[in-house]
Amino acid sequence: MLITKSLLLFVLAAVAEIGGAWLVWQGVRENRGWAWIGAGVIALGLYGFVATLQPDANFGRILAAYGGVFVAGSLAWGMVADGFRPDRYDVTGALICLVGVAVIMYAPRSA
Repeated sequence: MLITKSLLLFVLAAVAEIGGAWLVWQGVRENRGWAWIGAGVIALGLYGFVATLQPDANFGRILAAYGGVFVAGSLAWGMVADGFRPDRYDVTGALICLVGVAVIMYAPRSA
């Protein structure tokens, strides 16, 4: 149950952070305006809050593991939102990152 909760929080955090950054990008780079930028800033703030809901109490561990989620999520977001097509090296790198997430967050540890 805790692993499921943790994974769902990582997904929610990724949507908030990557989505927020994408909204800011659209507002600035694609000239969509301040409303897009503002929505992006709000989403980025929500990301910071979602990260605090992780069951693990170690900030460094959570953020380190989230880095791997961010890598894979960014590639997926680019595919859906911008038509980006990752090559085999992108996919391999993302899979390596996700293995790192699993090791950092869910490996058995002695008390």
